[in-house]
Order: sequence, then C-alpha cells, then structure tokens
Amino acid sequence: MLNLQLWLTRFSEAVQAEFNGRIACIGWQGSRARGEAAPQSDIDTVVILDKLSYADLQRYRRLLAKLEHRELICGFISGRDELYHWSRSELFQFYHDTRPMMGSLDFIAPLISETDIRRAIHEGACGIYHACAHNALHERDIQALKTLFKSAFFVLQAKHYLATGLYISRRADLLPALNGLDREILESGMHPFAAGTLDELSEKLFRWSGMIIRGEL
Repeated sequence: MLNLQLWLTRFSEAVQAEFNGRIACIGWQGSRARGEAAPQSDIDTVVILDKLSYADLQRYRRLLAKLEHRELICGFISGRDELYHWSRSELFQFYHDTRPMMGSLDFIAPLISETDIRRAIHEGACGIYHACAHNALHERDIQALKTLFKSAFFVLQAKHYLATGLYISRRADLLPALNGLDREILESGMHPFAAGTLDELSEKLFRWSGMIIRGEL
C-alpha cells in the first residue's frame, strides 16, 4: 500500500542526491495533491532543473526505476529557462496546481497576466468543444467523455479565479462557489454515470464549451 508522504520524501531525497545544486523546484500535483485520488491514480511529480539535457532525462529515468510504485509515476520535468518561456496560458494551471516540496515556482508567477488566464479558458473550451463533437460522432466512449469533464474542471477553476482572484483546488470546494450551467458541468463531471447518458452529457458539455468560445458564459 502506498504511503504517499513517505514516498514523496524518498522521491525528493533521491532527486536531490542525483541533481545536487541544480534544482529549482521539486513538487507534486494532480489528483493526489488535491486529495481526490483513487488508489491507482498517477503520482504526478514535478522536477525543474537549472537546465535539462537528454542525458539528464536518462539519469532521471534510471532514478525512477529504483523507486517503489514506478508504474504510478508520471509528471513533468523541465529546465528552468524552458519553463520561464513556456506558453503562459498553460503556466496558470501548472503554477497553481503544483505543491512544491523543495525550491519554488514563484519565478513564473509574475509572468501570468489576466490575458493569459482568459486565453487558458478559451483554449481549454476550444479543445473540449472539438473533442466532444468528435467523440459524439465517432468513438462514443464514455471514458473519453469523463476525461473531457476533467478538462472542464480546469477551465472552471480558471474561470472562477478570473472572476474572484481565488484558486480553488478541489472539486468539492469549487462546487458551492458556482451556479447555473457552470455548476451543472462540474456536478456532471463528479458523478458522470449518474448524471445522464452519453448523449445527454455530451450535449451539455458541447453547449457549455460553445458558449464560452462565443463569449456568452
């Protein structure tokens, strides 16, 4: 059984031993950081080095191979300069979702403007709209639809932050702060199999994402 805090400590110690003096940030994110994980959820790690070469990737791969629960480990690794010049609409979610254990991501916080957050919302809605239409026509896969509702949660986080200046990590905490169709979308994503058929859920998500794209919501 995974003892997450013990595992994270060992992970952090292993990364520090391997890349001593080169670490900008070690952290974790995703469903485990939000306290929403299932037993087999991924362990989403974050490692930011002073710079990252392909040889460093190989060193990191060998480090991960020695850790328990290797099959659950995924996440993000980057050089500091690459992250500094990353798409700023993507930095919003990355910054707020990451829980640092060593170092900090504060060097990217001043880069993220209101325009970047609006772009993150719009681009997220565009991706959901397209994928929802594709799935409704072709795959008709409820698991793919569940993934789209997960993406909708991230859009709702950004949308709420833009309106209030508050970033809420957990679905259960965000839900009472929403109303109307936004609330319906989050509720449907939290309980997809109880919320309707594939076509009913798809129609709701398709309508919602289209309204955001058109600036109506």
